Amino acid sequence: MAESVRIQVRADGPLVVSGPVELVDSRGERFPLAPGKSVYLCRCGQSAAKPFCDGSHRRVNFRSDPRAQPDQPSQHASDTSVE
Repeated sequence: MAESVRIQVRADGPLVVSGPVELVDSRGERFPLAPGKSVYLCRCGQSAAKPFCDGSHRRVNFRSDPRAQPDQPSQHASDTSVE
């Protein structure tokens, strides 16, 4: 069975992406990623290494801890892009 991708929201921190994933920029160019390693993506908007987390969320006191509502479908999931 193929390994699946998992995206975890860290309380007051980054998104942690685990599993086989390809990360591309707005032009379709791939970011080099180490095989088998998790990727930490910035949520606070303050990272100097965007889209990656550099720990700036601690410096700016970023607060966000969204919780899943398993019994309710997401209102934000879509088959269309929200660019």
